[in-house]
Amino acid sequence: MNFADSEIVNSILIEDGMTVAPDPESADVILVNTCSIRENAETKVWNRLKELKTIKKTNSDLTVGVLGCMAERIKDRIIEEENLVDIVVGPDAYRDIPRLLAEVDDGRKAVNVLLSLEETYADIAPVRTTGNGVSSFVSIMRGCDNMCSFCVVPFTRGRERSRPLESILKEIQQLSDEGYKEVTLLGQNVNSYKDGENTFTTLMDAASLINPEVRFRFSSPHPKDFPDDLLYLIAERPNLCNYIHIPAQAGSDSMLERMRRPYTRKQYLSLTEKMREIIPGVSLSTDIIAGFCGETEEEHNGTMTLMKEVGYDLAYMFAYSERERTLAYRKFEDDVPEEIKKRRLSEIISQQMEIQKERNLTEIGTHHLVLVEGTSKKSEDQVSGRTDTNKIAVFDRRDFQKGDYVEVEVTDCTSATLIAKPIRKTTISEFYGAAVEA
Repeated sequence: MNFADSEIVNSILIEDGMTVAPDPESADVILVNTCSIRENAETKVWNRLKELKTIKKTNSDLTVGVLGCMAERIKDRIIEEENLVDIVVGPDAYRDIPRLLAEVDDGRKAVNVLLSLEETYADIAPVRTTGNGVSSFVSIMRGCDNMCSFCVVPFTRGRERSRPLESILKEIQQLSDEGYKEVTLLGQNVNSYKDGENTFTTLMDAASLINPEVRFRFSSPHPKDFPDDLLYLIAERPNLCNYIHIPAQAGSDSMLERMRRPYTRKQYLSLTEKMREIIPGVSLSTDIIAGFCGETEEEHNGTMTLMKEVGYDLAYMFAYSERERTLAYRKFEDDVPEEIKKRRLSEIISQQMEIQKERNLTEIGTHHLVLVEGTSKKSEDQVSGRTDTNKIAVFDRRDFQKGDYVEVEVTDCTSATLIAKPIRKTTISEFYGAAVEA
Protein backbone atom coordinates (compact mmCIF):
# COMPACT_ATOMS: atom_id res chain seq x y z
CA MET A 1 0.00 0.00 0.00
CA ASN A 2 2.82 2.41 0.81
CA PHE A 3 4.50 1.56 -2.48
CA ALA A 4 1.29 2.55 -4.32
CA ASP A 5 0.95 5.72 -2.22
CA SER A 6 4.52 6.76 -3.07
CA GLU A 7 3.64 6.57 -6.77
CA ILE A 8 0.70 8.92 -6.16
CA VAL A 9 3.01 11.38 -4.38
CA ASN A 10 5.44 11.12 -7.33
CA SER A 11 2.64 12.19 -9.65
CA ILE A 12 1.61 15.14 -7.48
CA LEU A 13 5.18 16.47 -7.14
CA ILE A 14 6.10 15.98 -10.80
CA GLU A 15 2.91 17.82 -11.78
CA ASP A 16 4.11 20.63 -9.49
CA GLY A 17 7.34 20.93 -11.51
CA MET A 18 9.69 18.70 -9.54
CA THR A 19 11.80 15.79 -10.84
CA VAL A 20 12.97 12.61 -9.13
CA ALA A 21 16.49 12.92 -7.67
CA PRO A 22 18.97 10.08 -8.29
CA ASP A 23 20.08 9.88 -4.63
CA PRO A 24 19.40 11.51 -1.23
CA GLU A 25 22.56 13.64 -1.35
CA SER A 26 21.42 15.52 -4.47
CA ALA A 27 17.78 15.94 -3.41
CA ASP A 28 16.07 19.17 -2.35
CA VAL A 29 13.19 17.25 -0.75
CA ILE A 30 13.23 13.80 0.84
CA LEU A 31 9.93 12.26 1.88
CA VAL A 32 9.87 9.07 3.96
CA ASN A 33 6.65 7.09 3.51
CA THR A 34 5.88 5.23 6.71
CA CYS A 35 3.91 2.38 8.27
CA SER A 36 2.64 2.08 11.85
CA ILE A 37 1.34 -1.46 11.72
CA ARG A 38 4.22 -2.85 13.82
CA GLU A 39 6.93 -1.46 16.05
CA ASN A 40 9.71 -2.81 13.85
CA ALA A 41 8.47 -0.75 10.90
CA GLU A 42 8.52 2.43 12.98
CA THR A 43 12.01 1.66 14.34
CA LYS A 44 13.33 1.50 10.78
CA VAL A 45 11.82 4.93 10.07
CA TRP A 46 13.39 6.52 13.15
CA ASN A 47 16.79 5.16 12.11
CA ARG A 48 16.33 6.43 8.56
CA LEU A 49 15.36 9.91 9.76
CA LYS A 50 18.50 10.08 11.90
CA GLU A 51 20.57 9.19 8.82
CA LEU A 52 18.86 11.98 6.89
CA LYS A 53 19.63 14.44 9.69
CA THR A 54 23.30 13.83 8.95
CA ILE A 55 22.75 14.72 5.28
CA LYS A 56 20.86 17.83 6.33
CA LYS A 57 23.89 19.09 8.25
CA THR A 58 25.75 19.43 4.96
CA ASN A 59 22.71 20.73 3.06
CA SER A 60 20.81 23.24 5.15
CA ASP A 61 18.27 23.81 2.35
CA LEU A 62 17.15 20.18 2.38
CA THR A 63 13.50 19.60 3.33
CA VAL A 64 12.73 16.29 5.05
CA GLY A 65 9.18 15.07 5.45
CA VAL A 66 7.30 12.08 6.81
CA LEU A 67 4.25 10.72 5.00
CA GLY A 68 1.63 8.11 5.78
CA CYS A 69 0.44 6.28 8.86
CA MET A 70 3.33 7.05 11.20
CA ALA A 71 3.01 10.75 10.35
CA GLU A 72 -0.60 10.76 11.49
CA ARG A 73 0.13 8.76 14.63
CA ILE A 74 3.11 10.58 16.16
CA LYS A 75 3.15 14.00 14.49
CA ASP A 76 3.98 15.96 17.66
CA ARG A 77 6.92 13.84 18.70
CA ILE A 78 8.41 13.65 15.24
CA ILE A 79 8.43 17.44 14.75
CA GLU A 80 8.79 19.00 18.19
CA GLU A 81 10.57 16.51 20.45
CA GLU A 82 12.96 14.96 17.93
CA ASN A 83 13.20 17.90 15.48
CA LEU A 84 13.91 15.47 12.64
CA VAL A 85 11.52 16.68 9.95
CA ASP A 86 10.08 19.82 8.37
CA ILE A 87 6.73 18.54 7.12
CA VAL A 88 4.32 15.83 8.26
CA VAL A 89 1.65 14.60 5.87
CA GLY A 90 -1.05 12.05 6.65
CA PRO A 91 -2.24 9.47 4.09
CA ASP A 92 -5.25 11.55 3.01
CA ALA A 93 -3.35 14.84 2.54
CA TYR A 94 -0.90 14.09 -0.28
CA ARG A 95 -2.54 16.67 -2.58
CA ASP A 96 -1.53 19.32 -0.06
CA ILE A 97 2.22 18.56 -0.23
CA PRO A 98 3.12 21.41 -2.68
CA ARG A 99 1.47 23.96 -0.37
CA LEU A 100 3.17 22.48 2.68
CA LEU A 101 6.56 22.65 0.94
CA ALA A 102 5.91 26.34 0.25
CA GLU A 103 5.24 26.87 3.97
CA VAL A 104 8.59 25.29 4.78
CA ASP A 105 10.29 27.69 2.35
CA ASP A 106 9.03 30.46 4.63
CA GLY A 107 10.86 28.88 7.56
CA ARG A 108 7.91 27.18 9.23
CA LYS A 109 7.15 23.57 10.03
CA ALA A 110 4.13 22.29 8.08
CA VAL A 111 1.57 19.65 9.07
CA ASN A 112 -1.57 18.19 7.53
CA VAL A 113 -2.77 14.88 8.94
CA LEU A 114 -6.52 15.34 8.48
CA LEU A 115 -8.33 12.15 7.54
CA SER A 116 -10.99 12.16 4.83
CA LEU A 117 -14.22 10.29 4.23
CA GLU A 118 -13.95 10.77 0.45
CA GLU A 119 -10.30 10.85 -0.67
CA THR A 120 -9.28 7.93 -2.89
CA TYR A 121 -6.87 9.74 -5.31
CA ALA A 122 -8.94 8.16 -8.09
CA ASP A 123 -8.13 10.96 -10.57
CA ILE A 124 -4.35 10.84 -10.06
CA ALA A 125 -2.33 8.68 -12.43
CA PRO A 126 0.53 7.17 -10.38
CA VAL A 127 4.08 7.78 -11.67
CA ARG A 128 6.12 4.59 -11.36
CA THR A 129 9.79 5.48 -11.06
CA THR A 130 10.87 2.36 -9.15
CA GLY A 131 9.92 -1.31 -9.23
CA ASN A 132 10.77 -3.98 -11.77
CA GLY A 133 8.66 -2.72 -14.69
CA VAL A 134 6.89 -6.09 -14.78
CA SER A 135 4.51 -6.12 -11.82
CA SER A 136 2.66 -3.21 -10.23
CA PHE A 137 0.22 -2.31 -7.47
CA VAL A 138 -3.16 -0.63 -7.88
CA SER A 139 -4.98 0.71 -4.82
CA ILE A 140 -8.73 0.06 -5.08
CA MET A 141 -9.86 1.40 -1.71
CA ARG A 142 -8.57 3.14 1.39
CA GLY A 143 -9.18 2.84 5.11
CA CYS A 144 -10.77 0.09 7.19
CA ASP A 145 -13.95 -0.33 9.23
CA ASN A 146 -13.12 -3.63 10.92
CA MET A 147 -11.61 -2.28 14.15
CA CYS A 148 -9.58 -5.36 15.11
CA SER A 149 -8.37 -4.70 18.63
CA PHE A 150 -4.64 -4.93 17.75
CA CYS A 151 -4.70 -2.79 14.60
CA VAL A 152 -4.00 0.92 14.28
CA VAL A 153 -4.99 1.19 10.59
CA PRO A 154 -8.55 2.55 11.16
CA PHE A 155 -7.02 5.37 13.21
CA THR A 156 -4.21 6.21 10.78
CA ARG A 157 -6.03 5.64 7.45
CA GLY A 158 -9.64 6.35 8.41
CA ARG A 159 -12.89 4.78 7.29
CA GLU A 160 -13.37 2.55 4.24
CA ARG A 161 -14.05 4.17 0.89
CA SER A 162 -13.75 2.63 -2.55
CA ARG A 163 -12.43 4.04 -5.81
CA PRO A 164 -14.84 4.17 -8.74
CA LEU A 165 -14.58 0.98 -10.78
CA GLU A 166 -13.95 2.88 -14.03
CA SER A 167 -10.92 4.71 -12.61
CA ILE A 168 -9.38 1.40 -11.51
CA LEU A 169 -9.97 -0.24 -14.89
CA LYS A 170 -8.49 2.81 -16.64
CA GLU A 171 -5.31 2.50 -14.54
CA ILE A 172 -5.08 -1.23 -15.27
CA GLN A 173 -5.53 -0.57 -19.01
CA GLN A 174 -2.69 1.95 -18.84
CA LEU A 175 -0.43 -0.58 -17.12
CA SER A 176 -1.30 -3.16 -19.77
CA ASP A 177 -0.51 -0.66 -22.53
CA GLU A 178 2.85 0.05 -20.86
CA GLY A 179 3.76 -3.64 -20.92
CA TYR A 180 3.17 -4.64 -17.29
CA LYS A 181 2.38 -8.33 -16.91
CA GLU A 182 1.08 -8.54 -13.34
CA VAL A 183 -1.16 -6.31 -11.21
CA THR A 184 -1.91 -6.64 -7.50
CA LEU A 185 -5.12 -4.95 -6.34
CA LEU A 186 -4.73 -3.46 -2.87
CA GLY A 187 -7.02 -2.64 0.02
CA GLN A 188 -7.14 -3.12 3.78
CA ASN A 189 -10.11 -5.43 3.14
CA VAL A 190 -10.61 -5.87 -0.58
CA ASN A 191 -13.75 -7.95 -0.25
CA SER A 192 -15.46 -4.89 1.24
CA TYR A 193 -14.96 -3.05 -2.08
CA LYS A 194 -18.20 -1.42 -3.23
CA ASP A 195 -18.89 1.04 -6.04
CA GLY A 196 -22.64 1.25 -6.44
CA GLU A 197 -23.71 -2.24 -7.54
CA ASN A 198 -20.10 -3.20 -8.32
CA THR A 199 -18.54 -5.63 -5.84
CA PHE A 200 -14.98 -6.90 -5.59
CA THR A 201 -15.93 -9.92 -7.68
CA THR A 202 -17.35 -7.58 -10.34
CA LEU A 203 -14.07 -5.67 -10.32
CA MET A 204 -11.93 -8.81 -10.60
CA ASP A 205 -14.12 -10.05 -13.45
CA ALA A 206 -13.79 -6.79 -15.39
CA ALA A 207 -10.05 -6.48 -14.67
CA SER A 208 -9.31 -10.00 -15.89
CA LEU A 209 -10.96 -9.25 -19.25
CA ILE A 210 -8.80 -6.20 -20.03
CA ASN A 211 -5.88 -8.34 -21.21
CA PRO A 212 -5.78 -12.14 -20.84
CA GLU A 213 -1.95 -11.94 -20.77
CA VAL A 214 -1.89 -9.78 -17.62
CA ARG A 215 -2.35 -11.76 -14.42
CA PHE A 216 -3.93 -10.48 -11.23
CA ARG A 217 -3.44 -10.90 -7.50
CA PHE A 218 -5.10 -9.11 -4.57
CA SER A 219 -4.36 -8.30 -0.95
CA SER A 220 -5.80 -8.52 1.59
CA PRO A 221 -9.24 -10.06 2.00
CA HIS A 222 -10.91 -10.70 5.36
CA PRO A 223 -12.10 -14.20 6.35
CA LYS A 224 -15.39 -12.84 7.68
CA ASP A 225 -16.98 -12.12 4.29
CA PHE A 226 -14.97 -13.83 1.56
CA PRO A 227 -17.37 -14.26 -1.41
CA ASP A 228 -17.92 -17.71 -2.92
CA ASP A 229 -18.48 -16.21 -6.39
CA LEU A 230 -14.90 -14.87 -6.34
CA LEU A 231 -13.56 -18.39 -5.73
CA TYR A 232 -15.45 -19.73 -8.74
CA LEU A 233 -14.22 -16.80 -10.85
CA ILE A 234 -10.58 -17.48 -9.88
CA ALA A 235 -11.04 -21.15 -10.78
CA GLU A 236 -12.47 -20.16 -14.17
CA ARG A 237 -10.05 -17.41 -15.27
CA PRO A 238 -6.44 -18.42 -16.10
CA ASN A 239 -5.10 -14.91 -15.45
CA LEU A 240 -6.52 -14.71 -11.90
CA CYS A 241 -3.72 -16.22 -9.83
CA ASN A 242 -4.33 -19.38 -7.80
CA TYR A 243 -3.06 -17.67 -4.67
CA ILE A 244 -5.01 -16.19 -1.76
CA HIS A 245 -3.63 -14.36 1.25
CA ILE A 246 -6.17 -15.00 4.02
CA PRO A 247 -5.05 -13.60 7.43
CA ALA A 248 -5.90 -15.79 10.42
CA GLN A 249 -3.91 -13.88 13.10
CA ALA A 250 -4.54 -16.63 15.71
CA GLY A 251 -5.86 -20.17 16.03
CA SER A 252 -8.09 -20.26 19.11
CA ASP A 253 -11.60 -18.87 19.55
CA SER A 254 -10.67 -17.07 22.78
CA MET A 255 -7.78 -15.23 21.09
CA LEU A 256 -9.87 -14.39 18.03
CA GLU A 257 -12.54 -12.94 20.31
CA ARG A 258 -10.00 -10.72 22.13
CA MET A 259 -8.61 -9.64 18.78
CA ARG A 260 -12.15 -8.79 17.63
CA ARG A 261 -11.87 -11.10 14.64
CA PRO A 262 -15.52 -11.98 13.81
CA TYR A 263 -15.06 -15.65 12.94
CA THR A 264 -14.24 -18.86 14.78
CA ARG A 265 -11.46 -21.34 14.20
CA LYS A 266 -14.02 -23.75 12.73
CA GLN A 267 -15.36 -21.13 10.32
CA TYR A 268 -11.86 -20.20 9.21
CA LEU A 269 -10.90 -23.83 8.56
CA SER A 270 -14.15 -24.36 6.67
CA LEU A 271 -13.28 -21.38 4.44
CA THR A 272 -9.78 -22.63 3.63
CA GLU A 273 -11.16 -26.10 2.87
CA LYS A 274 -13.68 -24.53 0.49
CA MET A 275 -10.90 -22.56 -1.23
CA ARG A 276 -8.92 -25.73 -1.88
CA GLU A 277 -12.02 -27.58 -3.03
CA ILE A 278 -13.13 -24.92 -5.55
CA ILE A 279 -9.63 -23.94 -6.76
CA PRO A 280 -7.49 -27.07 -7.17
CA GLY A 281 -3.84 -26.34 -6.41
CA VAL A 282 -4.55 -22.99 -4.77
CA SER A 283 -1.73 -21.60 -2.64
CA LEU A 284 -2.64 -20.04 0.73
CA SER A 285 -0.74 -17.59 2.90
CA THR A 286 -1.60 -15.89 6.17
CA ASP A 287 -0.66 -13.38 8.87
CA ILE A 288 0.06 -14.64 12.39
CA ILE A 289 0.61 -12.67 15.61
CA ALA A 290 2.55 -14.29 18.47
CA GLY A 291 2.17 -13.10 22.05
CA PHE A 292 -0.99 -11.00 21.84
CA CYS A 293 -2.39 -9.68 25.14
CA GLY A 294 -3.14 -12.46 27.61
CA GLU A 295 -2.04 -15.26 25.29
CA THR A 296 -1.73 -18.55 27.14
CA GLU A 297 0.38 -21.53 26.19
CA GLU A 298 -2.81 -23.34 25.18
CA GLU A 299 -3.82 -20.47 22.88
CA HIS A 300 -0.32 -20.43 21.37
CA ASN A 301 -0.63 -24.16 20.69
CA GLY A 302 -4.00 -23.46 19.06
CA THR A 303 -2.25 -21.18 16.57
CA MET A 304 0.41 -23.82 15.93
CA THR A 305 -2.16 -26.53 15.24
CA LEU A 306 -4.24 -24.25 13.00
CA MET A 307 -1.18 -23.51 10.86
CA LYS A 308 -0.37 -27.20 10.62
CA GLU A 309 -3.94 -28.14 9.73
CA VAL A 310 -4.22 -25.54 6.97
CA GLY A 311 -0.70 -26.18 5.68
CA TYR A 312 0.13 -22.67 4.49
CA ASP A 313 2.44 -22.19 1.54
CA LEU A 314 3.66 -18.92 3.06
CA ALA A 315 3.11 -17.01 6.30
CA TYR A 316 3.94 -13.54 7.60
CA MET A 317 4.69 -14.03 11.28
CA PHE A 318 5.27 -11.33 13.90
CA ALA A 319 5.47 -10.80 17.64
CA TYR A 320 2.71 -8.54 18.93
CA SER A 321 3.68 -4.89 19.36
CA GLU A 322 1.34 -2.58 21.22
CA ARG A 323 -0.11 0.33 19.20
CA GLU A 324 -1.51 3.42 20.89
CA ARG A 325 -5.20 4.25 20.34
CA THR A 326 -6.16 0.65 19.57
CA LEU A 327 -8.73 -1.20 21.71
CA ALA A 328 -6.01 -3.57 22.92
CA TYR A 329 -3.97 -0.59 24.13
CA ARG A 330 -6.98 0.86 25.96
CA LYS A 331 -8.56 -2.33 27.29
CA PHE A 332 -5.90 -5.03 27.64
CA GLU A 333 -2.41 -5.32 29.07
CA ASP A 334 0.58 -6.20 26.91
CA ASP A 335 1.43 -8.83 29.50
CA VAL A 336 3.27 -11.59 27.60
CA PRO A 337 6.97 -11.22 28.50
CA GLU A 338 9.28 -10.40 25.59
CA GLU A 339 11.29 -13.60 25.95
CA ILE A 340 8.09 -15.68 25.76
CA LYS A 341 6.92 -13.74 22.68
CA LYS A 342 10.26 -14.43 21.00
CA ARG A 343 10.18 -18.11 21.91
CA ARG A 344 6.63 -18.57 20.63
CA LEU A 345 7.41 -16.67 17.43
CA SER A 346 10.49 -18.83 16.92
CA GLU A 347 8.38 -21.98 17.32
CA ILE A 348 5.81 -20.67 14.84
CA ILE A 349 8.48 -19.78 12.26
CA SER A 350 10.32 -23.08 12.69
CA GLN A 351 7.15 -25.11 12.18
CA GLN A 352 6.12 -22.99 9.18
CA MET A 353 9.49 -23.52 7.48
CA GLU A 354 9.01 -27.28 7.86
CA ILE A 355 5.48 -27.04 6.41
CA GLN A 356 6.73 -24.99 3.46
CA LYS A 357 9.52 -27.43 2.74
CA GLU A 358 7.06 -30.34 2.80
CA ARG A 359 4.65 -28.54 0.49
CA ASN A 360 7.43 -27.50 -1.89
CA LEU A 361 8.73 -31.08 -2.07
CA THR A 362 5.35 -32.13 -3.47
CA GLU A 363 5.94 -29.66 -6.33
CA ILE A 364 8.91 -31.65 -7.73
CA GLY A 365 8.01 -32.88 -11.19
CA THR A 366 5.14 -30.41 -11.63
CA HIS A 367 5.03 -27.68 -14.28
CA HIS A 368 4.40 -23.99 -13.51
CA LEU A 369 4.05 -20.75 -15.42
CA VAL A 370 6.65 -18.30 -14.09
CA LEU A 371 6.77 -14.57 -14.78
CA VAL A 372 10.45 -13.58 -14.99
CA GLU A 373 11.13 -10.64 -12.65
CA GLY A 374 14.91 -10.37 -13.00
CA THR A 375 18.27 -11.93 -12.36
CA SER A 376 18.60 -14.36 -9.47
CA LYS A 377 20.23 -12.87 -6.38
CA LYS A 378 22.72 -15.74 -6.20
CA SER A 379 23.82 -16.11 -9.83
CA GLU A 380 23.97 -13.96 -12.97
CA ASP A 381 23.44 -17.17 -14.95
CA GLN A 382 19.95 -17.64 -13.54
CA VAL A 383 16.70 -15.69 -13.46
CA SER A 384 13.95 -15.68 -10.87
CA GLY A 385 10.25 -15.03 -10.89
CA ARG A 386 6.98 -16.06 -9.33
CA THR A 387 4.68 -18.90 -10.14
CA ASP A 388 0.95 -18.39 -10.47
CA THR A 389 0.81 -19.67 -6.86
CA ASN A 390 3.19 -16.89 -5.71
CA LYS A 391 6.23 -19.08 -5.10
CA ILE A 392 9.70 -17.90 -6.05
CA ALA A 393 11.24 -20.06 -8.79
CA VAL A 394 14.85 -19.93 -9.97
CA PHE A 395 16.09 -21.40 -13.27
CA ASP A 396 18.79 -21.04 -15.98
CA ARG A 397 18.78 -17.71 -17.80
CA ARG A 398 19.11 -18.91 -21.42
CA ASP A 399 17.67 -16.05 -23.53
CA PHE A 400 14.77 -15.23 -21.20
CA GLN A 401 14.08 -11.58 -20.49
CA LYS A 402 12.36 -9.75 -17.64
CA GLY A 403 8.63 -9.88 -18.33
CA ASP A 404 8.66 -13.22 -20.15
CA TYR A 405 6.30 -15.99 -19.15
CA VAL A 406 8.23 -19.28 -18.97
CA GLU A 407 6.95 -22.80 -18.46
CA VAL A 408 9.21 -24.61 -15.98
CA GLU A 409 9.46 -28.03 -14.39
CA VAL A 410 10.30 -28.09 -10.68
CA THR A 411 13.39 -30.25 -10.00
CA ASP A 412 14.28 -29.34 -6.40
CA CYS A 413 13.40 -26.90 -3.64
CA THR A 414 14.17 -25.21 -0.36
CA SER A 415 11.54 -24.03 2.12
CA ALA A 416 11.48 -20.65 0.34
CA THR A 417 12.34 -21.37 -3.32
CA LEU A 418 11.51 -23.74 -6.14
CA ILE A 419 14.51 -24.84 -8.23
CA ALA A 420 13.35 -25.42 -11.79
CA LYS A 421 14.28 -26.42 -15.32
CA PRO A 422 12.98 -24.09 -18.05
CA ILE A 423 10.88 -25.75 -20.75
CA ARG A 424 9.83 -22.93 -23.07
CA LYS A 425 8.83 -19.30 -23.32
CA THR A 426 5.03 -19.19 -23.53
CA THR A 427 1.90 -17.18 -22.70
CA ILE A 428 -0.90 -17.52 -20.17
CA SER A 429 -3.33 -18.61 -22.90
CA GLU A 430 -0.93 -21.18 -24.38
CA PHE A 431 0.14 -22.63 -21.02
CA TYR A 432 -3.34 -23.03 -19.55
CA GLY A 433 -4.83 -24.07 -22.89
CA ALA A 434 -2.31 -26.90 -23.01
CA ALA A 435 -2.92 -27.69 -19.34
CA VAL A 436 -6.67 -27.89 -19.91
CA GLU A 437 -6.22 -30.08 -23.00
CA ALA A 438 -3.81 -32.38 -21.14
